[in-house]
Amino acid sequence: MLDRAMIFGLAASVAALLFILELVRRRRLREEYSLLWLATALALIVLSLSRPLLDALASLVGIFYPPSALFLVAMMFVLFILLHFSTVLTRLAQENKETAQQIALLRWQLEQAQQALAARQHAEKHQHDEDGRVDGHDPVTPG
Repeated sequence: MLDRAMIFGLAASVAALLFILELVRRRRLREEYSLLWLATALALIVLSLSRPLLDALASLVGIFYPPSALFLVAMMFVLFILLHFSTVLTRLAQENKETAQQIALLRWQLEQAQQALAARQHAEKHQHDEDGRVDGHDPVTPG
C-alpha cells in the first residue's frame, strides 16, 4: 500500500518525467543534459512503486520512515546534476575566455594591418604627388 508521501513522490516523478520529455521534444533541453533528469525521475518512480526496495534503501541508510528516502534520493540526484552543470559552466566559461582573447588578438592584428595599409596608401599617394607634379602643376597639362 502506498502512503501519501509515496503517492506524492510517484506523481511528482511522473510529472517530472513527462515535463523533461516535452522539453527535449521541443528542443528546449538537449538530450545530453536530459539524461540525468530522466535517470532521477525513473529512479524515483521505481522507488515509489517498489516498497520493499524503498524499505531496503531506507534501512541501509538508517532512515526510520522509508518514504523520506525518496526525498533523500531526489536530493542526491539534484546535487549530482548541479555538480555536472557546474563542470559544464566551468568549461564554457574557459572556452568563452579563450574565444574572447582570440577575438581581441584578431582585432588588434586587423587594426595593425589597417594602419599599415593606410600608411602604405598615404606614402604611395605622397610619392605619386611628388613624382607627377612640377612646381605644383601637372607636367602633362599646360598651366
